[in-house]
Amino acid sequence: MHARIVRFTDVDPDHLAGRLAEMDAPPVESAATAVQVFHDPDQRTAVVIQQFGTADDMAAAESAFDAMDPSETPGTRASVDRCELKAEMS
Repeated sequence: MHARIVRFTDVDPDHLAGRLAEMDAPPVESAATAVQVFHDPDQRTAVVIQQFGTADDMAAAESAFDAMDPSETPGTRASVDRCELKAEMS
């Protein structure tokens, strides 16, 4: 599994709630198998984890995510990490 992990700053909780209300599944065009959104309202930050089956799927989705209008994101994009899952413990 591969993941694109995006950290956002300046996250308005009301704006985030509105975006989440519109979200019911990963965007079909992204090939993401899952999306997780973590929010810290005290720091006004959010972390979005987009999961992909392969590195190629993740790379193919990159331009669409980078081209998103800022009003469609939780806040200001601070960083993007592209990772491969190396271990998982439950």
